[in-house]
Amino acid sequence: MSKKDKNKEVVMDEAVNSQESQVSEEKNENSDPIGELQTQLNTEKDRYLRLFAEFENYKKRTGRERIELFKTASQDVMVSLLPVMDDFDRALKEMEKGDADGLQTGVELINNKLRETLRIKGLESIGTKQGDVFDAEIHEAVTQIPAPDKKLKGKIIDVLEKGYTLGDKVIRYPKVVIGQ
Repeated sequence: MSKKDKNKEVVMDEAVNSQESQVSEEKNENSDPIGELQTQLNTEKDRYLRLFAEFENYKKRTGRERIELFKTASQDVMVSLLPVMDDFDRALKEMEKGDADGLQTGVELINNKLRETLRIKGLESIGTKQGDVFDAEIHEAVTQIPAPDKKLKGKIIDVLEKGYTLGDKVIRYPKVVIGQ
């Protein structure tokens, strides 16, 4: 075999090898795009599911916040009416001392109507009375005085202002005097 023939044979072998490698690369390229597309599809599907879950959580959270807002939307009105109710309480106490029966009846009717209207709107009085145990989480201590009796130490001696809740939220804590 001559050198020329050997070169032709080498060139032919290289051409065959080149064609074989191109065919195998084409096979690899054909399978890779499908694999790549499948990977991209899975990635996008995962992103979509996460985004959808995040949006669902957002809807639930805003729904809860909206319900809470509706429950306490009238809080400002209720808080501004509390001093009026306190004045009614004081007026009724003073009328009990006097003889103004007709006047007292009229004030009682107005007082009852106001309280019932506010109760329907969700305002409830916190039942605090003399002799109850003082709880810093639900009472506001205005002052401490020496207890007239040993049994009243750490207990409520007097309720200065009633406390109120609107729904489940305390809008004014009862102001009390406690014994020490």
